[in-house]
Amino acid sequence: MRISYNWLKQFIKLDSTSEETAALLTDLGLEVEVVEKYQSVKGGLEGIVVGEVKTCVQHPDADRLKITTVDLGDGNPIQIVCGAPNVAAGQKVPVATIGTNLFDKDGNEFQIKKGKIRGQESHGMICAEDELGLGENHDGIMILDDSLQPGTLFSKVMNIEDDEVFEIGLTPNRADAMSHWGVARDLRAGLVQKNVHPELITPSVTSFRVDKRTLKIDVEVKDIKLAPRYCGVTISGITVKPSPDWLQNRLKAIGLTPKNNIVDATNYVLHELGQPLHAFDANKINGKIIVKTVESGTKFKTLDDVERILHEEDLMICDEKGPLCIAGVFGGKNSGVTENTSNIFLESAYFNPVSIRKTAKRHGLSTDASFRFERGIDPTITEYALKRAAILIKEIAGGEITSDIIDIYQKKIEDFTVLLNFNKVNKIIGQEIPKEIIKKILVSLDIKVNSVSDAGLGLTIPAYRVDVQREIDVIEEILRVYGYN
Repeated sequence: MRISYNWLKQFIKLDSTSEETAALLTDLGLEVEVVEKYQSVKGGLEGIVVGEVKTCVQHPDADRLKITTVDLGDGNPIQIVCGAPNVAAGQKVPVATIGTNLFDKDGNEFQIKKGKIRGQESHGMICAEDELGLGENHDGIMILDDSLQPGTLFSKVMNIEDDEVFEIGLTPNRADAMSHWGVARDLRAGLVQKNVHPELITPSVTSFRVDKRTLKIDVEVKDIKLAPRYCGVTISGITVKPSPDWLQNRLKAIGLTPKNNIVDATNYVLHELGQPLHAFDANKINGKIIVKTVESGTKFKTLDDVERILHEEDLMICDEKGPLCIAGVFGGKNSGVTENTSNIFLESAYFNPVSIRKTAKRHGLSTDASFRFERGIDPTITEYALKRAAILIKEIAGGEITSDIIDIYQKKIEDFTVLLNFNKVNKIIGQEIPKEIIKKILVSLDIKVNSVSDAGLGLTIPAYRVDVQREIDVIEEILRVYGYN
């Protein structure tokens, strides 16, 4: 699992270095196997500055070359020979200075050196988009905003993302930590043990509101055991297009390829909060949404253009004509979002982990969504994550929220209750940990202390901690936060 350090710091304010944070995560049981550097543009545009072309004259010995004088803001204009057809005096341009390393489209590195071109000295290079890794255009040099000051670092102009990414060897039991939010929760517990009390910052959804009620899609859940909670909302008038740079950079940092703003928004919330979501083209839904199993042998084409034969136990998201999506696993070819989509039905659900695991294995599918569903996600954030994604989609794709949220949750998934015996804690750990420290650790893990006696504690464990249901599990939690070492 890949976790972006910049993204993590949106949830929890950290004064520590990435190395210190990685060490603490490892101590907590979230073993950081490697910390990788990530730059949204390879090389980070280091050595590239804004220059102003002061003069531009024809090269005496080459029809396609110009001799320019460029001000880099240090009072010592330099001469650069440039072959771009659009170079002219008065322009603000990106300049690669002597010693700068650039990368070609294949990722090969080359260094800018002082040299002579057709007998004329050249002390740098005025760059095109593709030479900086900012696009494919090589028709001419980039022309920058005239308000920029010569000498300004070009990385600041382009808001280059410099990040560090933790590769965490997540154990299968830690379903609660399969998101940036989940990792931040663990970090807080570790820091509290060190007497540092950071605030956990969650994305606000207070701006969520229904704009108008013009596209209601009813939902029927036929098996609440397989789909204990199902939420949905419609958003109309969206424009499907590439996501903004900041969102693309977040996804690229953790190894995802951006698709479009709708798919990217659902992937973003998935990796942010740990809640999978799915967007259907609302215009392709016939009648209402029906969450059910279908007859064995039913054929269904998934997003990867493969026709699959369904099993009678596969939970499907259907409409009144047939299947639209393999619930919690993979979308359907004929109901997904395309560049022509204008209205969507956005789904956020809690599906039975065992059911999803069997379906994913049966069809040889492993997706980011199924990976989480089959281990057990947090049933309390289903609606919250839906609101978060809807707000984000409105921000980056436009449109209006055109229905109330449907939330079918007939039988609440209960928290776990555990009795903890202090003597048992000391016996298992082999060392006496003060009772106040035990309580402090448990509270930092969002475990409620309901009762206190000389013998022990009565506890309520949040439902998202599917790996903490017994006394011995609680003791393990105490020990990993207190410190195995």
